[in-house]
Amino acid sequence: MPLAAAGIITLFTLHFKTISSFISIGAILAGFVLTIVFISANGWQPAAGQGYGGQPVPAGESICQWLSADGLNIDFGIKLDPLSLMMMLIVTGVGGAIHVYSRGYMADDTGMSRFFAELSLFTFSMLGIVMANNFIEMFIFWELVGVSSYLLIGFWFEKPSAGDAAKKAFIVNRLGDFGFLLGILMIWQWLGTLNFSGLQGPEALGPYATIAGLLIFCGAVGKSAQFPLHVWLPDAMEGPTPVSALIHAATMVAAGVYMLCRIFIVLNPPALEVVAYIGGFTALLAAVIAVQQNDIKRIIAYSTLSQLGYMVMSVGLNGRTPAMFHLTTHAFFKALLFLSAGSVIIGLHHEQDIWKMGGLKRKMPITFWTFLVGGLALSAIWPFSGFYSKDSILGNALARHDFEGSLLFAVGVFVAALTTFYIFRLFFVVFCGKEKSETASHAHESPIVMTGPLVILAIFAFVGGLIGVEGVYNRIFMPHPGGLETSASFASELFGPFARSPLASGLGTLAFIIGLGCAYALYAKADKDPLPEKLGGLATAMKNKFYFDEIYEATFVRAHDFIAAVCDGIDRWVVEGFCIGSIRGGADLTGRALRFLQTGNLQTYAFLFVIGVAVALYVILK
Repeated sequence: MPLAAAGIITLFTLHFKTISSFISIGAILAGFVLTIVFISANGWQPAAGQGYGGQPVPAGESICQWLSADGLNIDFGIKLDPLSLMMMLIVTGVGGAIHVYSRGYMADDTGMSRFFAELSLFTFSMLGIVMANNFIEMFIFWELVGVSSYLLIGFWFEKPSAGDAAKKAFIVNRLGDFGFLLGILMIWQWLGTLNFSGLQGPEALGPYATIAGLLIFCGAVGKSAQFPLHVWLPDAMEGPTPVSALIHAATMVAAGVYMLCRIFIVLNPPALEVVAYIGGFTALLAAVIAVQQNDIKRIIAYSTLSQLGYMVMSVGLNGRTPAMFHLTTHAFFKALLFLSAGSVIIGLHHEQDIWKMGGLKRKMPITFWTFLVGGLALSAIWPFSGFYSKDSILGNALARHDFEGSLLFAVGVFVAALTTFYIFRLFFVVFCGKEKSETASHAHESPIVMTGPLVILAIFAFVGGLIGVEGVYNRIFMPHPGGLETSASFASELFGPFARSPLASGLGTLAFIIGLGCAYALYAKADKDPLPEKLGGLATAMKNKFYFDEIYEATFVRAHDFIAAVCDGIDRWVVEGFCIGSIRGGADLTGRALRFLQTGNLQTYAFLFVIGVAVALYVILK
């Protein structure tokens, strides 16, 4: 339906903004309703489906043969299991709220119809990743998501910064996708299958298990913006705010974590160790950078990087269930934070510098309360949704009783304190105190079409963590050591994290208190940021993202340009000039040399003609 919506809007309703928006919104909301109907009718684990030739296939799958040649069999089908069905609910549910919000946010934009067409194409691509039953099908939709995100990030293409950000996101993701494709080829070479249902443990990959696992992980590093390919995600803020919410909350960046959970069986301990440390380092790095950002959307963007690091770290610590749990709750509160930020930006006539805001609590009360709910959920304080999912990650790390688990647990607790600090730094500066600019003094609340989705998402950001009550989440997802335990009652599950892992819950709560106290002391009444004076050069480095972009520009980009120039020269003068030219009697090289004589100047031609005549006479008369 989203694909049909994209096609209809592009071909027929591009000049009718209202009709286009309703077609796009109707498609994704219908998808959400049908997903609920399907789950209600078939349960979370549907019965076995059908394959080509009437052959039985694994439960929840429907397969048809697409390509078959020389031992390579590629199917095209869908896989509906608890993992994909939950992701379908997230993509269509949270995505639907973002679509509705976009109706108000983009109301005055002349390209509104094009925006909704691209939004529908993006949704179609993401659903393709979620429902794919094999690597090749997933990779096709994986690349379609890359194309769709390129269009959405560069939506305002007349801005050079938007065009640059779109190209940056596209190119950086291709780096990760190259490794992903190599990993897929290795899986097929050793396992002889590309279907997820046919995957085997790492022992089947022999000595190449670690390499294959890490190559596949490259895809997640790019799509979920993990270090060192994290640099594209903050720049993606150049797109409209609903795009930021869609990419950062429910869809694109979640694809990497989802993929790791889908192919988890092929990851061996050494590969998982790398995954865990990359995730932990990304969580820490992004949280530190967020502390000194002043753009309201960039602060939340780095928050996304940090939370994705949590999820990837959890996967590396054998915690698929906590990772997917946090992905679910994160979709609620991160979409809420981004859309609340968009409401602020619209209310302040597209101002994004937090130090030109202030005092918005009175002028934008709905946005104020919904942002507060999102901030508390992100900070993971009981009983908000983020508490349950983040506690499950910390508890899983602590339960390993080894150096890796203990180290990453400490990193997780420290990042939790930083998370509370930077999100309430933003909250106090934007909503409290006095107005810091003329624009802030004229701010106004957003229309109901924008505040309505905020209220709905705020409800889920508050109660979403209760999805784990009575082991519901474990019954939905694959049971796994370190996941949530089944509880006997609502009350025990409500306070369960404190009983199951009191150290993790207690230190997580202490981290919230410390982060909130520091944020209040420094920013509750601040007119400017006091940290640069206290931290000096460190604050400058944090504000400049530790100069990763500059380092990449000075090393990899320049090296690439130099190698490209050398290859171009070899191609032009050696390959074409001598090799191909010798075959053609040297015509190519000779032509290149003679081209310098074609000046277009009549006097030059006359001069050369006279010299030619003189030479000819000399040869003849001699």
